[in-house]
Amino acid sequence: NDPLFIVFLHKIRLDCAYEAQITGQLKETMTMAKPMTKSQLSAALAEEMGSDKKSAAAALDAVCAVITREVSGGGAVTLPGVGKIYCRERPARMVRNPATGEQIHKDADKVVKMTIAKALKDSVNG
Repeated sequence: NDPLFIVFLHKIRLDCAYEAQITGQLKETMTMAKPMTKSQLSAALAEEMGSDKKSAAAALDAVCAVITREVSGGGAVTLPGVGKIYCRERPARMVRNPATGEQIHKDADKVVKMTIAKALKDSVNG
C-alpha cells in the first residue's frame, strides 16, 4: 500500500483510458466508405450524362477495355483530373517468406501503378 505505487497505478489507468479514447477517435476518422460498385457507377454516369443505364454501362465497359489494353501493352493512360495509370517493370529480387524467414528469388514482373492528379488531391483535402 505504498502511496507512490498507488499514484503510479492511477497514472497508468489514466494513460490507458486516454489511449483508448484516442484510438477510438482514430478508428472513427480512418473508416472509409464502401467503394462504388460497377452498377452504382453506371447509374451515376447515366445520371451525369442524362442517358440510360445501359448506354452508361457500355461506355464504362469501353473505357475499362481501352485502359486495360493500353496499360497491358506497356503504355499509359491519363484521365484528366483523376490521374495517370501506367505499368512499371520491377526487377528480379530476393524476398523473404514471412512464415519461415527463408530467402526466395522472385523473378522480374510488372505492376500497375496510378499517380493521382493534383486536382483530385486538392478536392479531397478541401
